[in-house]
Amino acid sequence: MYVLIVYDIGEKRVNRVLKVCRRYLDWVQNSVLEGEITKTNLETLKSQLKRIIKVEEDSVRIYKLRTENDVNLEILGIDKKQVFDDGII
Repeated sequence: MYVLIVYDIGEKRVNRVLKVCRRYLDWVQNSVLEGEITKTNLETLKSQLKRIIKVEEDSVRIYKLRTENDVNLEILGIDKKQVFDDGII
């Protein structure tokens, strides 16, 4: 499946959340990751995130899609994912 994760995390935990998410998904923008992931890996990722976040303060949104082809993406400005993949960031 293809997922898009968007998060708003307290400053003390944000780097840990990003590090965990990047094990499974591609960073595309501040607080946004996306990519193909198995159901098992998604469950593992969610379990790891639940151990880091504070549910009373933080928010993680996970959008699930069947495939990357289900995403109709339009980018205005730079594509941070492409810049990162090219090694510029």
